[in-house]
Amino acid sequence: MLQSPLEHQRAALPALDEAAPARWPSRPKAPDPLADKGGAGRDAFFDNAKYLAIVLVAVGHSWPLVLAGSRATEALYILVYVFHMPAFILISGYFSRSFDMRPEKMMRLVSSVAVPYVVFQTAYAVFFATTGDRDVAVRLLSPYFLMWFLMALFLWRLLTPLFRAITWPVQVSLLIAGAAAATPDISGQLSAQRVLQFLPFFVLGLRLRPEHFRLVQRWPVRWAALPVFALSAVFLYWAAPRTQLGWVYRNRSAQYMDQPWWLGVLTTYAMFVAALVLTAGFLAWVPRRRMWFTVLGAGTIGGYLLHGFAVKYASSAQWAETYHLGTPLGRIAVTLAAVALVTVLCTPPVRRALRVVAEPDLSWAFRGGADGSVSGTGSGKAEQPEAAEERDRVPAGAGARL
Repeated sequence: MLQSPLEHQRAALPALDEAAPARWPSRPKAPDPLADKGGAGRDAFFDNAKYLAIVLVAVGHSWPLVLAGSRATEALYILVYVFHMPAFILISGYFSRSFDMRPEKMMRLVSSVAVPYVVFQTAYAVFFATTGDRDVAVRLLSPYFLMWFLMALFLWRLLTPLFRAITWPVQVSLLIAGAAAATPDISGQLSAQRVLQFLPFFVLGLRLRPEHFRLVQRWPVRWAALPVFALSAVFLYWAAPRTQLGWVYRNRSAQYMDQPWWLGVLTTYAMFVAALVLTAGFLAWVPRRRMWFTVLGAGTIGGYLLHGFAVKYASSAQWAETYHLGTPLGRIAVTLAAVALVTVLCTPPVRRALRVVAEPDLSWAFRGGADGSVSGTGSGKAEQPEAAEERDRVPAGAGARL
């Protein structure tokens, strides 16, 4: 984007008027509840949110191993799926606000999203062939398992300038999501249904500001979140046997689930509201100070991409049946194992080991240098904190930006 050469010049200071009346010094601003940094300029609140979101992702992926025979587990599974990816995606949108089509931004998009997608899409294809689940064909346009999020994030980022330019971005994205849920002919490639049905959460994230996160951190919101989650769990305990999981996966049209098209539209909007309420409740209880797990928020890309191998291997090896995990204690053990595994995979050593494929330096393939200055595209000055935060990876949700 071209900038005026006068934009970066500092305005001249006004002359000091010694005859001017003295004024009391202005009252210092109240501390920003989201300003506690987790190190290296990172925001502790968002690193905490990303880590906790990726824990929910891993737990949600592990519970199908032990869902059979437990209505309570099924209710909790649906509850987590209603909001855990929307929360991840909303945060991803928030950290994509400064994305545009400049070469340095495109380079980061390719290195942090496209390259990991190609590498791990191939790795999952080989893994599934090895375990006998699927053939070894590498289908780059049909994401395997959890790889749909990287595909969706890549497409959403490319659409970011458009949704930042139009007048009613959230409303337009909701219309698109409702239309997708009512359209049975949408191709299964590119995870198109998920890309379109989850789109409103990403677009809403583009519109959020720090004050919105401060709003949900107020104590009245925190206390209100507790009965909301409790009542949601009770309702889903009743509704679980009657619920088609396609509604929470958001990967099917209404007609595919033998429902009328209008129900798909209404359910999409009802799920959007439910997901926002639960996401607000989740964010309300995210710690805003530095915790022992804050540093793990920077490594959620590893937790997201790698935990799927363990989950799918446990499924193909039938560990639930072999080790009799379909009991209350077994379900607790599976949950704790998922938490421990994804925690290890988010640690700095794993992130460093993955950097060659998850965060490679592609400055050699783009015009300009690794410092982000690209000839003919900008001033080369240091990025503002908002733009620098965009480089934080969240899959999902949470990592690549989750």
